[in-house]
Amino acid sequence: MIRARSEPATREPDTSARPPLFRELLLVVGLFVVYKLGRHGANGHVEEAFRNAGHVWDLERLVRLPGEGAVQGLLLHGDGLVRAANAYYATVHFPATLLFLVWLYWRRPRHYVWSRRVLAVLTGAALALHLLFPLAPPRMLDAAALVDTGQVYGPTVYGATPATDSMANQFAAMPSLHFGWAVMVAVGLIAATRSRWRHLWLLHPAITLFVIVGTANHYWLDALVVSALLAVAFAALRLPRATPAGAHIPWPSTAVTASGVSAQAAAGTAGAGASARHGATALARSGGPR
Repeated sequence: MIRARSEPATREPDTSARPPLFRELLLVVGLFVVYKLGRHGANGHVEEAFRNAGHVWDLERLVRLPGEGAVQGLLLHGDGLVRAANAYYATVHFPATLLFLVWLYWRRPRHYVWSRRVLAVLTGAALALHLLFPLAPPRMLDAAALVDTGQVYGPTVYGATPATDSMANQFAAMPSLHFGWAVMVAVGLIAATRSRWRHLWLLHPAITLFVIVGTANHYWLDALVVSALLAVAFAALRLPRATPAGAHIPWPSTAVTASGVSAQAAAGTAGAGASARHGATALARSGGPR
C-alpha cells in the first residue's frame, strides 16, 4: 500500500506575521541614523575616554582576564592574517546583519520581528553607554602596548587622528556592537532554522571576538558587557509563538482516507438494508398491497 507524504517538502513562511516592507525600511534606516548621530554626539570627551580606558585595563588585570596582547600576537605572525582580520572588522559587521534581517523578513517573518526588536533594544542601550561612558580602545592606550593594526597594516575604517575623526566616534569602545550583533545573528539563525549544522553559525561571533580583540579595537570587558545587555534583551523580549492561523495541518495519508470512505460506504449499505426490512414487515402486517 502506498501512503502519501505526511507534510509538504518545503516550509512556507507565515506571511501573516510579515510587517509592511515600507514601514520596516523607514524604521531600520531611522534607527541607523539615530545611532550614527548619537555616536557622533558622544565625541569630544577625550580625557574622560582615556581615563576610563585606564580603569578598564586595571580592572581586567585585577580579575585576571587574559591579556589582549596574547590574541594580537597570534595575528601578527603573518601580514596576510592581520590584514584579513582588519578586513573582517571593517566589512563584515553591517552587511552580515543586514543580510540576516532581509532573509528573516522574507523567510521567517515571526523571527524577523523578534530579532529586529532585540537589535533595537541592544543598540539603544549601547548608545546610552557610549554617551555615559566614553572609552578609548586598547590600541590607543600606552599601558596596553598594542599595535593599531588598522593603521599599520590596513585596511581601516578610522581616521588617523581620533579626536577629529568625522567618520566615526573612536571613543565608543564599550560595549562592542560588533560582537553583540554577531551573537544576535547567530542566535537568530539557530532559532529560525532546523539544519543539523545550524550551530555552526556560532563561528561568526567567535571569529568576531577574536578579531575585535586581536586588532586592539576592543577590550574583553566590551564583549562581556554587550553579552550581559543581550541576555537582558532576550529575557525581556521572548520569541512569540506562531499564530493558530499559520499552523500547519498535516496531510492525511491515502490509507486513512480510503479506510474512511470504505467505512462510510459500509454504513450506508447497512442502513439501506435495515430500511428495506422494516418496510417489508410493515407491508405484511397490513395485509399486503391494496
